[in-house]
Amino acid sequence: MPRLLVNIDHVATLRNARRETFPDPVEAALACEAAGADGVVFHLREDRRHITDDDVRRLKAAVSTKLDFELSMAEEIVQIALATRPHLVTLVPERREEVTTEGGLDVTAHADRLRALVPRFYDAGIEEVALFVDPVSDHIAAAAAVGANAVELHTGDYANARTDEARAAVLARLAAAAEQAHGLGLRVHAGHGLDYENLGAFFAAVPHVHEVSIGFALVARALFVGLPEAVGAMAALVHDAYGR
Repeated sequence: MPRLLVNIDHVATLRNARRETFPDPVEAALACEAAGADGVVFHLREDRRHITDDDVRRLKAAVSTKLDFELSMAEEIVQIALATRPHLVTLVPERREEVTTEGGLDVTAHADRLRALVPRFYDAGIEEVALFVDPVSDHIAAAAAVGANAVELHTGDYANARTDEARAAVLARLAAAAEQAHGLGLRVHAGHGLDYENLGAFFAAVPHVHEVSIGFALVARALFVGLPEAVGAMAALVHDAYGR
């Protein structure tokens, strides 16, 4: 059964827009857990545009389900992740000018650096190291070669596809990537742009997905129905994806 991890970055974005102390992303994380989420995701960016260092400390202390720390390869952030010791770290590319993460990590270009970096997380007691990748065969193979034990497939191109033909083509690439990753012994995660409308077709086409990371769609829905209902509805979709 796939699992739902909820990204709470957007709650922090709303808080920081007014330089307030609320809404609190930690409070949101606990509400997500209570509503059926299997874990919580956050991205500590180098510019601290949403999640802050204090948020990280409080999330580590408060979250009892799986905690996924998304980060770039910047040494300052790596050191914070090593000290935090979440269940999972997910390495992502990061550019200051982007609104959100816009594509996968170029694993082949950064292979030497990743080969040195990945074991540091395991040595710190972090159980799972994922690389956020586009559904590209060379990057999947390189993820296994550098020592990661999971990949998170970037689903943004699927979410943004505007025609049935384009959508089917992206799903085919995602399915092939999931099959390849599974065959290499990598755990398959997925995320970016998944929502209540496109999740069913994604799971119908893409096998072996162990967990999905969803944030914006949940927070947007929560504005109208509340966070518990938004999370509960998404959790039901995810948990029933492959049949119980």
